[in-house]
Amino acid sequence: ERNKNVVLRMATKGDSFDWPWQYNFPPFFTLQPNADTQSKQTAAWCDLVLAYYRHTKQYILDVTEAQSTQLFYNATINRKLPLDAIHVVLGGLERKGHVEWEDAQRKTRCFVMWRTPEEWATLIFQWVADRGFTNTVCTFYDLHSGDAAVDQEFFGMDLWMLKKSLRVLQAQGKAELMQGTQQDDSDGGVKFFS
Repeated sequence: ERNKNVVLRMATKGDSFDWPWQYNFPPFFTLQPNADTQSKQTAAWCDLVLAYYRHTKQYILDVTEAQSTQLFYNATINRKLPLDAIHVVLGGLERKGHVEWEDAQRKTRCFVMWRTPEEWATLIFQWVADRGFTNTVCTFYDLHSGDAAVDQEFFGMDLWMLKKSLRVLQAQGKAELMQGTQQDDSDGGVKFFS
């Protein structure tokens, strides 16, 4: 049996990503016929997708291009996860609330939420409280690209995910979103309450 503690190191966006041992195991790239084995395999792929997207700070997955990405194609062993298996993995992530389809009918492009909106909302509000930003207005830019947020995990967050997380705080009565003047609402903001 393979050593489960073996980790492969590969360069990703200037930093290395710790690939799980399965990533270098060819059967990992073939959907297993046994239901129990497939369930474990799918869970491992789900964990890998979330870890990879978190590491690379990505939020959007284009299924039509997925097989050519490092995530689903291991060039070292020349193995690709088949498209039907990618859909199985994304379905598992969707059931757990980590994937939302941009096009629910065709399922070709999805948002990968390596943290749920509720988790992001908690992190953002903790940061707001720690910085004394309650009862003040922050622009969306302040939160995802501003100097005060540089060291935060939500720095660089896609606008759709930021707004989704802020809507959680709004529903909790901790914030009120303010619409911007740009069509994409990128110049909008939020007022946080104590």
